[in-house]
Amino acid sequence: MKRFSLSETPFDTATLRAQLLDDRVGGYASFEGWVRNHNENRAVGGLRYEAYVALAEAEGQRILDEAMDRFAIVDAHCVHRIGDLAIGELAVWVGVSAAHRDAAFAACRYIIDEVKARVPIWKHEQYADGDAGWLHPDSR
Repeated sequence: MKRFSLSETPFDTATLRAQLLDDRVGGYASFEGWVRNHNENRAVGGLRYEAYVALAEAEGQRILDEAMDRFAIVDAHCVHRIGDLAIGELAVWVGVSAAHRDAAFAACRYIIDEVKARVPIWKHEQYADGDAGWLHPDSR
């Protein structure tokens, strides 16, 4: 089952959350990452995410599979945007369902941390002063 995906368009978190509903579920945890208007004391006007799609999808799926094996969870999904994003737009979403909240919280944290560290998605920030720069994947 495909649990990790990239999206070039905005996505609806309510629809994603609904896919995690199950009678075995007693807890749900999610993470939403938005585009903010600053980074390291610089005003940001927007950004672009680029990815090596095939590798990003494979590594993202590997991370979600690891979470399913490592934590006592029922299901988990992650969607990451690629392309141009404006300030305030949703860039990444992680949702985890479990019988108990502790597993849902732990798995959610594991997934977003591993996605940031391992998935080949690069962020190109456009700064308000007209400058721009690529950021290392860990700084996303």
